[in-house]
Amino acid sequence: MTTTPPIGPWHCPDCKTSPIEAHKPGCMFAPSFEKIEVPRLSDTLNDPVNHPSHYTEHPSGVECIQITEHMNFCLGNAVKYIWRAGLKNDNAIEDLKKARWYVDRELERLTK
Repeated sequence: MTTTPPIGPWHCPDCKTSPIEAHKPGCMFAPSFEKIEVPRLSDTLNDPVNHPSHYTEHPSGVECIQITEHMNFCLGNAVKYIWRAGLKNDNAIEDLKKARWYVDRELERLTK
């Protein structure tokens, strides 16, 4: 037979749960897990020099340079062109060809 400890100063003042129990629904001290809306980077920045929209409109909300600055020049540019493919203009094929050009150049460098 288990007994519930008497309510004392260590219990929640709102829902009367003990420290080892979860707060009851509706308790003012229960954690809230409501969804927080985080604005996309492209919605908060409109700066064509420092934060061009075709680099900030990625669905992840990450700006391209946050990734590419950790790469060498050719790989960073290849990722940049893939990242923005079709965002700067409607010609995604041109962007992908440019990305391939940088990947080919990096392959040449590595195989010399």
